[in-house]
Amino acid sequence: MRLNFDQVLERAAAVRLVVFDVDGVLTDGRLYFDHEGREYKGFHARDGHGLKLLRQSGVTTAVISGRRSHAVALRCESLGIEHVYQGYEDKRTALSALQQATGIPPAQMACVGDDILDLPLLTRVHLAIAVPDAHFAVKQRVHWITETPGGLGAAREVCDLIMQAQGTFDRILQQYLS
Repeated sequence: MRLNFDQVLERAAAVRLVVFDVDGVLTDGRLYFDHEGREYKGFHARDGHGLKLLRQSGVTTAVISGRRSHAVALRCESLGIEHVYQGYEDKRTALSALQQATGIPPAQMACVGDDILDLPLLTRVHLAIAVPDAHFAVKQRVHWITETPGGLGAAREVCDLIMQAQGTFDRILQQYLS
């Protein structure tokens, strides 16, 4: 199912919404708990800025996670991500709710995932993306694999790719150069 880079860019040009998994995509996949059971997650600042830039370019962002985490809710709120679906082991339900909330069909969506739980999303969207250390069954079924690992800039790589494919990257970049 892997596409060449020109085909990936062609698909990315049509994307109006990007769905990100959390554990393994927006984080490195490790879970940290303190002695009282509070969960901690590490997020990469460049990923967060990429998500903000992608939204500025006109592309909607969303998070669908199989787990519930207060840290994820706080991070998404700080980034202005409106569509956050947590605790969905069956991610098809969340995808259906997201489609209904946004009016954007899967044919105009991209998804970034890393594990088998993400396959119901990855197999239904226009552009399916995995991180390099994704489960082998996921890597076999996506169109593109990022060079950067999850939690260490993979989301930013996806955001930059989509903005470049849609011709908005240079306009966004100019805001920082002028």
